[in-house]
Amino acid sequence: MPQKPFHLAETASQTAGPYVHIGLAPAAAGFRAFDRDLGTRIAGTGAAAPDIRIEGRVFDGIGTVVKDTLIEVWQADPNGIYPHPDDPRAADAAPGFCGWGRVMPDLDTGLWQIDTVRPGPVPGPRGTLQAPHLTLWIVARGINIGLHTRLYFPEAAALLASDPLLCLIDTPARRATLIAANPAPGQYVFDIHLQGDRETVFLDI
Repeated sequence: MPQKPFHLAETASQTAGPYVHIGLAPAAAGFRAFDRDLGTRIAGTGAAAPDIRIEGRVFDGIGTVVKDTLIEVWQADPNGIYPHPDDPRAADAAPGFCGWGRVMPDLDTGLWQIDTVRPGPVPGPRGTLQAPHLTLWIVARGINIGLHTRLYFPEAAALLASDPLLCLIDTPARRATLIAANPAPGQYVFDIHLQGDRETVFLDI
């Protein structure tokens, strides 16, 4: 005879939090599960000593700071090499270099910070060269799919002008949303705007 279907209770529905913080950055969420959360050393250890600091905030469409975001970072080492099997030069990456990290804003101020090494330019498609950059992935409550963007450094003017990704953006003002400010040597400011007139360019990946 037919059996009565067995139904499990529905899991609580949230797009990205607070569960994402408890699982991915427990210390930032107030849980001391590990000595150090995974992803806190973006530059890695050994020779890759941090020499730049990047900070910023995430804003919604009306200019309110979004404090419960989580940002993951990927970058090349100072020679433009990723420590990843898909990079044919991975064996030559800087000793101890990680190239990946995870940061959360301060829950009071909304300010996030990255201490890392300055990346080098990396090969692009069809023999081009990409300007030094960090790749960022942003998740937060209300964001159904993580947002991908890039952070470029203003000093590399010539490479910025020919960067294959930036050249796909027709409007110069839109390109500027991907370039960090440089108020002092080794210090950068990069605010992310989720919507509105100053919306950051996000990538369809």
